[in-house]
Amino acid sequence: MTRYILAIFFTLVTAGHAQDNLKANLEKTYGTWRSALISKDAATWQRITAEHRRVAVRNRIVSEKRPFPAALFDLPALPPLLGSLKFLEAKQNGSTAKSAYFGKVDFGVGGEPTDNLLVLSFIRGAGEWLYDKADFVNLTALPEVRTELAAGDLSYLRGVTEAQPSGVVPLTPITTNPATTIAKVYVFSPGREVKVQVNKISRHRFANAKEAEIVIGGALAGVNEVQYSIQKLEEGTGEEALTIRVYLMSEVDGIKPIKAFEYQVPEKGTFAPSGTGHFNLDAATVSKLSGK
Repeated sequence: MTRYILAIFFTLVTAGHAQDNLKANLEKTYGTWRSALISKDAATWQRITAEHRRVAVRNRIVSEKRPFPAALFDLPALPPLLGSLKFLEAKQNGSTAKSAYFGKVDFGVGGEPTDNLLVLSFIRGAGEWLYDKADFVNLTALPEVRTELAAGDLSYLRGVTEAQPSGVVPLTPITTNPATTIAKVYVFSPGREVKVQVNKISRHRFANAKEAEIVIGGALAGVNEVQYSIQKLEEGTGEEALTIRVYLMSEVDGIKPIKAFEYQVPEKGTFAPSGTGHFNLDAATVSKLSGK
């Protein structure tokens, strides 16, 4: 019995040390990543950021025709400090890890921050953890969860996908050329999940949404392909209206975006679960939108 109790004790101690070490390593990585952004240190940002995230961020910036890496540092908000937050847990699954924090997550945009959840994601690189992304979970509508987390009850985290390391390292996207013409995918999809792929490069998922996303790689000169699939969500009726559009964005004052592609379904209308369409981008349109 004594041996059994000691075995449990040492297992708990070992697990506690592993948690502490993981927490320290992840926080060191995050601190380095945050400092690199604030000090405009592109080399350190490149080194400490996971490969798939580096390429994805770079692709997005050049798809908006902004300079890379200079545009990295045009921050709409500051990455929050962790010092004032309550550490909840750090978990590892293979080459992925997550660390979760609770408290007044301050992005430096003014106002009075409230108690919410912040989950940081990491990927194991060559001998060190690399920063991937942050998920901010607003708990305004969940006051009971705020009370639980403040008391150290982590039950809520078990049901939050963003808080669980998957063990799967995301594939690194291809590196795209800077966009010739900026384009955006717009979707209005109440009650439905819509997946859109432009030129087999730019992939988008919208669920019960009314929003737009930048097309990675931009619109290409000549023929562009738009693939889409549509699926009813559990809460949907299957009779909602639907809109999928691709807009070509203007860089010239006074010139409005051009609707290059559209697929619409009226309320109670019928639709195919998937389809493919095309639009053409000619030299005259490129010149009109770019002012060159």
